[in-house]
Amino acid sequence: MSGSFRVEAAETTTLGGFHHKRSKDPKHDHVVLHLDNGKIVTYNDPRRFGFMDLVASEALETHPRLIELGEEPLALEFDARRLAELFAGSRAPLKSALLDQKRIAGLGNIYVCESLFRARLSPLRPAADLADAAGGPTRAAHALAKAIRAVLEEAIEAGGSTLRDHRRADGGLGYFQHGFSVYDREGLRCRRPRCRGTIARLAQSGRSTFYCPECQK
Repeated sequence: MSGSFRVEAAETTTLGGFHHKRSKDPKHDHVVLHLDNGKIVTYNDPRRFGFMDLVASEALETHPRLIELGEEPLALEFDARRLAELFAGSRAPLKSALLDQKRIAGLGNIYVCESLFRARLSPLRPAADLADAAGGPTRAAHALAKAIRAVLEEAIEAGGSTLRDHRRADGGLGYFQHGFSVYDREGLRCRRPRCRGTIARLAQSGRSTFYCPECQK
């Protein structure tokens, strides 16, 4: 979401710019750890979605905050077949279904929008379309599995998406936002070559969905 978990030296200089104006209200620095090596670890969370807990390693799999988390989308076994298994028979729209953290953990709004664009799939399409009559993966499932992995790997390489408050652990900014194809581009021309569509926005499950109605079917 927004916010940051930063590891910085006692004296730091802010470099670069944010996609939106950044709030500098220190009240959002909820936890600040001063380490013996001179580093400062700061947990900043303006929207208060996060939490911290201390748990023994052997108890992680049964922790109430973790026990219901879904699949890891970058796991080797996460592929088109697994997508089909997860969403076979689902009546939910594809975008809303992909945001369900009990099915897939870690897919946020930005990366779902970008993945659906790359896979040329409409966010309104039924999630059940990822599975055929026998429960196997469809062409849509193969395209989406490939797109999800590519988008996440590129986002990690870029350090995430700095919109308002997000920072990397070293205090630097993420740069994936400079490559958005659809997210936050409402009313702009689609970036897909030879597509004449315009990026649209709609609300799904309380979140903004950005997509191209022309090339995402």
